[in-house]
Amino acid sequence: MFFVQIQNKNITASEKLARLRLARTRNVGPVTYRQLIHRFGSAVNALAQIPELAKRGGSKLKPHPKAEAEREMAAIAYLGADWLVLGEMKYPKMLGAMEDAPPVLIYKGAPHLMDQPCVGMVGARNASAVGRKMASVIAEQLGEAGYVVVSGLARGIDTAAHQASLKTGTIAAIAGGVNVVYPQENADLQAAIADHGLLVTEMPPGTKPQARHFPRRNRLIAGLGLGVIVVEAAAKSGSLITARLAAEQGREVMAVPGSPMDPRAQGANSLIRNGATLVENARDVIEVLQGLRRLDMSEMSLPSFEGVTIVNKEPSAQERDKLREAIGFTPVLVDDLIRSCELEAAVVATILLELELAGKVERHAGNRVSLTP
Repeated sequence: MFFVQIQNKNITASEKLARLRLARTRNVGPVTYRQLIHRFGSAVNALAQIPELAKRGGSKLKPHPKAEAEREMAAIAYLGADWLVLGEMKYPKMLGAMEDAPPVLIYKGAPHLMDQPCVGMVGARNASAVGRKMASVIAEQLGEAGYVVVSGLARGIDTAAHQASLKTGTIAAIAGGVNVVYPQENADLQAAIADHGLLVTEMPPGTKPQARHFPRRNRLIAGLGLGVIVVEAAAKSGSLITARLAAEQGREVMAVPGSPMDPRAQGANSLIRNGATLVENARDVIEVLQGLRRLDMSEMSLPSFEGVTIVNKEPSAQERDKLREAIGFTPVLVDDLIRSCELEAAVVATILLELELAGKVERHAGNRVSLTP
């Protein structure tokens, strides 16, 4: 895989604003964000280069306007919230270690909870009474044992997990802005978490949750925790996306088994069949996570991400054509493109960067790319 390191450090106000603009620029995803800062040394420099890079990719692109970024900063402050960019000292270590860590994280509440040992809990929105009770008991006991419970503020299992862990520490990863209540029935719970726990999101204030935002929310749940527990999930549940994201990042995946007769148990049972750890109570979860919890999180930093360095020289027309012809609408591993095209990894990385900024290519989990539909 190709990753780029962004060191945890103190960042100037002008660079932080530039990183917000870079993250909000169309076609700039988490991986491209890292690549641009790595290549040009700062977001300030990267913003100046974006129009030319996109032009090489065959399109036009302007950076996110400074005035709009400043308005977003003002809105965050007005709401009593705050924000971090990837690379800052205060950015949560567990989340920052992800391949596609969010470039910008907006939060409201107690940010220190992100630096505590966390565990995600997700499950069915139409959860059974037994499932909600199971989630509540496990979440409460995990809180008493010193774990912060992370969930997605959805109906059912998420709601039960948050309510049970509110006193000990809970984090709600949400798909919209920090000032947007969703679902409406959880308005009081969302307010309570903002007061006594922590709300986190990637989205600007005022953003209403849409279907495409929820996988990003799931990534936050998976990234903040040492592991994820699935309590009741249908065969094609969004909870399984969270579990997959956690597994891809080397986090523990745990599932509470259910009756084969209940469709809401099919997803969790399937996870267990495919290697997830079967857990029936908080004691089982703690046993799984004990070794991971002993990690000194204060010593964690972003991964080395060594490997490909994006070249500064412009690839040739032949190299560009060769790579473009090899990319289709089906996602393909970047490593496979390097081998099949017989091009230097640095050349491939540079061309892909230009094509992504031009909107011609999109990135997928697992270091895969495809043409933009």
